[in-house]
Amino acid sequence: MLPNPTLDQLQVFLTVAETGSFSAASRALNRAQSVVSYTIANLEAQLEVPLFERSGARQPKLTEAGRAMLEDARRILGDLQVMRARVKSLKEGLEAEVSVAISVMVPSKAVVDVLHEFREMFPSVSLNLNVGELGMVMDLVMGGKATIGIGGAVLKQDDSVVTERIGHSFMMPVAAPNHPLAGLDRPLTLGDVRDEVQLVVTDASGLTKGRDFNVLSYKTWRVSDISTKHQLIKAGLGWGGLPASLIHDDLLSGVLIHLDLDAYEQGEYPIYSMRRLANPPGPAATWMIDAFRTRLTHCPSQADFHAQIAELRDPAIPLAAE
Repeated sequence: MLPNPTLDQLQVFLTVAETGSFSAASRALNRAQSVVSYTIANLEAQLEVPLFERSGARQPKLTEAGRAMLEDARRILGDLQVMRARVKSLKEGLEAEVSVAISVMVPSKAVVDVLHEFREMFPSVSLNLNVGELGMVMDLVMGGKATIGIGGAVLKQDDSVVTERIGHSFMMPVAAPNHPLAGLDRPLTLGDVRDEVQLVVTDASGLTKGRDFNVLSYKTWRVSDISTKHQLIKAGLGWGGLPASLIHDDLLSGVLIHLDLDAYEQGEYPIYSMRRLANPPGPAATWMIDAFRTRLTHCPSQADFHAQIAELRDPAIPLAAE
């Protein structure tokens, strides 16, 4: 007789493999450990192959057959999630509320334009909006607290999250005109910035714990949000990177000066739409993703941004450190 494992057995098998132990799987599934062990034993009996090596190890280790089955289990359960999500979408129709998490890297003009049109297109749909830094967007989507996310780096590979690149942005190292770095009339070296205070945003999500991006100074001040960082840099309390879209007007008016610092990586920063595989966006959220894609696709490149600033800048404003 051919084996006929149930979806529940496959889910228990996948949970044990991913959590690393029967006890951890029982907590994750809210079932007794004996039930988890019994389910795995029944699955192994059906398949007539052992899935875990239990002897001589504190934690169960996948056998060769178990590793092969793991990919099949992931694929089958993933297909089931897609089917459930499609049925949910068909049954629910237009959402009562859209919960969206947006990164500070997304140009504010694009955010305002999209939300203004969203209000006109879907007057009956409520909006729950969170704006934050670094891993916050993905954290809210993975936790089910946001239907969709519009944000930057995918900091954790997760099969349950669907991502699609829809645009780009970039960071620029800047300082106030009265900052010592702004007064150096030449390209800056790593040695120039090492002993200057650099302002850095701390990721509240924890997804980037132990990782720093473009932190070059020995002295750092860590702040909770990009808005505080922006204000402190403008006040001359340190230097740091800020989203180009956020400081466009500051660069034009001379409130901030771009620092010509090769050591600071200034490549384009991809922006993605994110959603959980099991929670597909309804009509309003789908429209919002498409609207952001349309606007972000036309964001200027880094070279075009610099050219635009140079063209529009008041000629009376000095080009310090550029």
